Amino acid sequence: MNVNQGYQSYKELITIQNELYEEGENELRDSIVSSIYMQAEEIANKVVERDQTKKFYWDKKLDDILTSKYTGFPIMFLILGFVFWLTVTGANYPSAVLANVLFDIEGELTNWFMSVNAPEWIHGMLILGVYRTLAWVVSVMLPPMAIFFPCFTLLEDLGYLPRVAFNLDKLFKKAGAHGKQSLTMSMGFGCNAAGVIACRIIESPRERLIAMLTNNFVPCNGRFPTLIALATIFVGGWVGSQYSIFAASLFVSFLVLIGIGVTLLVSWALSKTLLKGVPSSFTLELPPYRRPQFGRIIYTSMIDRTLFVLSRAVVVAAPAGLVTWILANVMIGNQSILAHGAGFLQPFAHLIGLDGFILMAFILGLPANEIVLPILIMSYMSKGSMIELDSIQAMKELFIANGWTWLTTLNVMLFSLLHYPCATTLWTMKKESGSTKWTLFGAIMPTVIAVVVLLVITQVVRLLGLV
Repeated sequence: MNVNQGYQSYKELITIQNELYEEGENELRDSIVSSIYMQAEEIANKVVERDQTKKFYWDKKLDDILTSKYTGFPIMFLILGFVFWLTVTGANYPSAVLANVLFDIEGELTNWFMSVNAPEWIHGMLILGVYRTLAWVVSVMLPPMAIFFPCFTLLEDLGYLPRVAFNLDKLFKKAGAHGKQSLTMSMGFGCNAAGVIACRIIESPRERLIAMLTNNFVPCNGRFPTLIALATIFVGGWVGSQYSIFAASLFVSFLVLIGIGVTLLVSWALSKTLLKGVPSSFTLELPPYRRPQFGRIIYTSMIDRTLFVLSRAVVVAAPAGLVTWILANVMIGNQSILAHGAGFLQPFAHLIGLDGFILMAFILGLPANEIVLPILIMSYMSKGSMIELDSIQAMKELFIANGWTWLTTLNVMLFSLLHYPCATTLWTMKKESGSTKWTLFGAIMPTVIAVVVLLVITQVVRLLGLV
């Protein structure tokens, strides 16, 4: 055996010793904690008299069900799935009503601009650019957050969320992360910026940073409209009309599971490379179930979460509307700047199964994911302001006319799921981490993952001749 082989064997031996030590340390810690609680229970049984007439101890019986390795996960997915379904379906009507109100106001503002003979370009920038963007962001974001955050806060107030963390602790520990990351991940379904803020509950700076960097892989309510619309158009169209909604919902749920899987995989990769370390101990004493305090739920969900996140989204979406309008209306030759940008991106976009206009829509949608589809529709229809079609069928026909296939649709949904966070989330990440370096990494890393995934899928599909 030469010197290099001996050194390599020595390194492997040290690695194995460290792994055995960590495993033994975890088992010893769990054994000590279990012993302490068993002794505490024995002492409590000696000095505390229980009501013998009480036949049922609800806390213990519920925990036996909700934290069981057999029933804990199915119940957890059913509860969170119900919250997800309620958020998506319940927000449709109020979103439509709010959009009608805001666009009626747009009409009044347009009439006022005309009455004072304001230049058309000022009306375009301020109303068709800034105001219309804000109207879409508010009408799309506010209703889902107003449903999701109270539901999430209710589960928190009832004492159920600690049980979720308990169930997922082993998965996140194997990924080198913290069990509480499951809670921050769940918060990300409402808004990734709120999920980043929720990472404050993780004490370890290393594990808190892992949670921040991976929160983007669960879709927020800004990305759900894109995912649901595309799933309804193409996935739902593969089955009978009576099953289309079910098929689309099932596919969106499947995308959510992909996002959770990527969260765990990337957390593991970061914990083994850039953010090495042993998962910190997570001794969770499950709190008793409580009656919900509705005053606290309303204040926490609406003031601390919904309005806080919405205000940040509005701040970054307003400039985006202005920039988008300018790019769509300033011409160079016989094409707008928007069209020139799409042409420049076309070769790379084709390589990953998209087109230049799709990439331009995602780039301009950085401030708010809600405006990606309107920008894309505007680009295809060569309009000078962001628009939405009046039906899903019309949107499908527009996309097909512009060369979309099932592969394009799949890639758009996957890119929407995996790509960089919105500007609100990045801003929040910078505030919470205090690091520009990690914020940039949080934007670049998921984008690279998205590009690699799309590149592999596209080339394999084309090699097999499936499109």
